[in-house]
Amino acid sequence: MNTKEFKTLPLSAEMLENLKDIGYTEMTDIQAESLPYILQGRDVIAEAKTGSGKTAAFGIGLLYKLQVKKFRVQALILCPTRELADQVAKEIRMLARATHNVKILTLCGGVAFGPQLGSLRHGAHIIVGTPGRILKHLKKDSLSLTDVDTLVLDEADRMLDMGFSEEINEVLTFVPKERQTLLFSATYSKEILAVSASIQNDAITVKTTATESGNKIVERFYEVEYGKKLEVLVKIFSNFSPDNAIVFCNTKAEADEIANTLQTKKIDALSIHGDLEQYERNDVLVQFANKSCRVLVATDVAARGLDIKELSMVVNYDIPHGSETYTHRIGRTGRAGAEGLAFTLYTPNEAQNANEYKSRNPLFEDASELKSMNGFEMKPTNITLVIEGGKKDKVRAGDLLGALTGEAGLEGASIGKIDIYDRQSYVAIKASEVDYAHEKLKNGKIKGKKFSVWIL
Repeated sequence: MNTKEFKTLPLSAEMLENLKDIGYTEMTDIQAESLPYILQGRDVIAEAKTGSGKTAAFGIGLLYKLQVKKFRVQALILCPTRELADQVAKEIRMLARATHNVKILTLCGGVAFGPQLGSLRHGAHIIVGTPGRILKHLKKDSLSLTDVDTLVLDEADRMLDMGFSEEINEVLTFVPKERQTLLFSATYSKEILAVSASIQNDAITVKTTATESGNKIVERFYEVEYGKKLEVLVKIFSNFSPDNAIVFCNTKAEADEIANTLQTKKIDALSIHGDLEQYERNDVLVQFANKSCRVLVATDVAARGLDIKELSMVVNYDIPHGSETYTHRIGRTGRAGAEGLAFTLYTPNEAQNANEYKSRNPLFEDASELKSMNGFEMKPTNITLVIEGGKKDKVRAGDLLGALTGEAGLEGASIGKIDIYDRQSYVAIKASEVDYAHEKLKNGKIKGKKFSVWIL
């Protein structure tokens, strides 16, 4: 028997018929791996990307044990954006067609609060929403989660990126401790594993991406004439078109010089090294992590602790001191199943040092074969807005998201990573919309207050 057939699961005949009607012929990998545990009531932490079928995985699980005659909120699904919440609610409604009278309600910021109050008075079985708006209803006693027996965190990594950890923790204080908790994330970062450990009980780990023995990295070495390294670096960028890159060099002065020169060549770059003040370091790291900067030029000391989930390329502008440093540098790319690129530049008198890496079977290539590209640019996807208000001012990610998607009218897809510090908050905005967002936030209010806002 095909183990990916839905009929291998203990689902009702009505549910199986409905799955067939809506075109679910067999389970996707994430569904086949997670659903047996979900239906048993186990906590599950699953690595699953968009389009993998994760919504049906937890949706079928919710509906399997839903008591329709018990007209209380029995399941809560937290999502990072209004668009995702709407999409999730729509799919669960489709899955619920075989079960009569299931009420699913979305509660998200950026839309009027009043109509949500009216809908809540009529009750619901399943709530799908963003953490900030859910928390607002809980604090106003317009929503009760005392009967919730299933909690889902969908795209948990994105929620953490957007700064929702505090809101999530606060929402959890309103949810019974005895419950099933399902956590879906596109990545397995240390933060995600920490969240799982704190909110789940003996969770089953499900990972449907291909098992890797290590990062998939293509390593290339180029011998470069004296004084030509920067020229070759630009050629590498133009020939391989990375989404982002870290360039490692050995001195602070060199880091600044490389970043400044790249900027004159219309390649968006920032430097980071030990001479930066903490606030300057925050500014740089936030911009690189939220895709407001394409190239980070760093010394090894400054790069310690950097956790960039998706890094296309690493360039050793200077050959590293020792194989351990080399391995640590290039290991930042090629993660989560993606193929990474690592380049090392060396001058003729460093050829002996470069030869020490031949045991790794890198590609030693001729730099002269790299083409020059006229008009090449590396512009950022996003631009960062800085709000002069943070945790000490009770500013939360939900407040910023609500201000941007509500009064400002931006789509959730135009808003990237949100970082909130004690006195400042950073929001990544799609580059083409940053001026509009800046104007709206500058002239509007957040939590009823005026805050200084500027473009970083």
